[in-house]
Order: sequence, then C-alpha cells, then structure tokens
Amino acid sequence: MTSVSSGAPPAAWARGGGLMAFIAQTLAVAEMEARKLLRDPTELVSRAVQPVLWLIVFGQVFTRTHAIPTGAMSYLEFMAPGVLAQGVLFTAIFYGIAVIWERDLGIVHKLLVSPAPRASLVLGKALAAGARGLPQAGIIFLLAALLGLRLEMRIGALITLIVLVVLGSATFATFSLVVACAVKTRERFMGIGQLLTMPLFFASNAIYPLELMPPWLRAVARVNPLTYLVDGLRATMIHGATSRFGLAVDVAVPALLLAALVAIAARLYPGLAR
Repeated sequence: MTSVSSGAPPAAWARGGGLMAFIAQTLAVAEMEARKLLRDPTELVSRAVQPVLWLIVFGQVFTRTHAIPTGAMSYLEFMAPGVLAQGVLFTAIFYGIAVIWERDLGIVHKLLVSPAPRASLVLGKALAAGARGLPQAGIIFLLAALLGLRLEMRIGALITLIVLVVLGSATFATFSLVVACAVKTRERFMGIGQLLTMPLFFASNAIYPLELMPPWLRAVARVNPLTYLVDGLRATMIHGATSRFGLAVDVAVPALLLAALVAIAARLYPGLAR
C-alpha cells in the first residue's frame, strides 16, 4: 500500500507518518477498489434496473391515483429521491459479500500485512463504495429529467446531492463490512442483508411522508439513517422542496454514523482473516 498511481498523492506521503500518510494509504485502497468497478461496470447497470422500474412503474401508477398526499409536489417528484436512496442502499448493503470473497482469495491477509492502518483500509473501501453510488445517481437523475420532474439545477444543490450520495453509499457499505466481519460466511451474510434492506427502506420517508405513519413507525423512521438521506436528497434534487430536518442534520447524521462504523470495522476487520 506504499505505491499509488500518478493521479494520487505522492508515494513519499505514504512512506512518511501522520495525516498525509493516512490520506495516501486511504486513497490507494480506494483506487484499488475503484479499478475493480472499472473492469466490470455491468454490476452498476444491473443494480440500477430495480430503482428504474420503481420510478417508471410504481411511481407513474401512484401519481395517477393521488392516494398519497405530497403537497405541492407530484408523487413522482416526492418518490424520485426515495428511489435514488433505495438504489444507494441496495447497492451498498451487499458490499460486504466482496470482502468475504477477498478473505477466501487471500487478499485480506495481504492487506493486513501492509503498513497501512486498519482504519485507512476500511475508509478506503468506504470511499470506493461511495463512488459506486454516483453512476446510479446519474442514471436516476437523467431518467427523472426525461419524465419531466422539476429538478433543482443549482450548483450548490448538485454538490450537496453528490456529497449525500457518497456519504450514504459509504455509510451503508461500511455497515455491510461490519456485518461481513461478524458473520464471516456468504450464506449468513446474504440472509442478513436481505433481512435488513426492506425494513430500512419501508421504515423511512422514501415512498410516503412521515405524517402518514403510525406513531411507532414514525419513531422508528426518526432513528433510521435512510430517512435523513432521503430528506436531504429530496431537498437538493427537487426544485421547491425543503428539508424537514435541515440539510446540516441530513449531512451530519450519515457522516457521524460513517465515522462510528469505520472505527468499529477497523477493529473487526483483522478478525476476518482468522
């Protein structure tokens, strides 16, 4: 982990100590993970199919029924950020399966004997996972434009949207890594991943407002990180939409959760090699 490409910080950074070395080692891991995606981009396309179907089929039908009150927004506009969050969640939550494959192939052992701190290994993977969410965001944003949705095109809003997508992808991917380190087998991981995705999605404000939920489900939604991700995406993606919790909170919740998960995963990651 002491060498990086010409586009990354100088290799001398990684040989030194302190913050610069940590950043260089983290970016080296992120670059390694990103190369896997560039070699096989079909996964991103396949992962985008389900959110696209939700937007085209489910969203179009419920827009016509007017069954869910969404204020000045059409239901399709209300739902589009939730579909984007769904794509982020569904792609990231199964990221841990790749880590289990790396363990079986002996890659984890090679990473652990490198001089890179465990936190930089985990954070590098999280950054790469965050980048994986951006192509999906682009696909859904383009489709939303083609469907005639009133999209927010201000530079500041678009930058915040990108930050939220990266943070959301990185957070759920790191959570997936924690689960993979705990269960250590593909079969158990797939069962837990499938068990978690639907409750996280439906116990959020992705496809219906919090006001329509019973009190107990509303309480669950308020501690669900996906709720804050959707809230921020809605405020930055749809023209005229506002954040219920405030954009600062929407960004802070996944950021703080990511920091906590990276710390936990850094402690658990060496155990994956046993």
